[in-house]
Amino acid sequence: MNPDDLDTGIRAIVTRLRDAKVLTYESCDGSPEHSYAEPTVRFYGTLGEGWRALAICKGYGFPVRALQRCCDLDDGEPAGPYWQLVFRAS
Repeated sequence: MNPDDLDTGIRAIVTRLRDAKVLTYESCDGSPEHSYAEPTVRFYGTLGEGWRALAICKGYGFPVRALQRCCDLDDGEPAGPYWQLVFRAS
């Protein structure tokens, strides 16, 4: 994905994660009428990948509010898991 296609408010975070080979697949800067109420990046990976992504973000001083391991329900069945980093709005 082209970095110019990312929401402006989350672009630097997603770029740093991708540069570190974190497999991001969804992000939103939490702007009004967007998908998420807060800046959020979702990514795939094993248990250790969440902690690695958190360390990357903290190392760059990004305002991480939460690291979450999630599963969605798809037609009543768990789909996932995936990781999600939520950031404080700047």
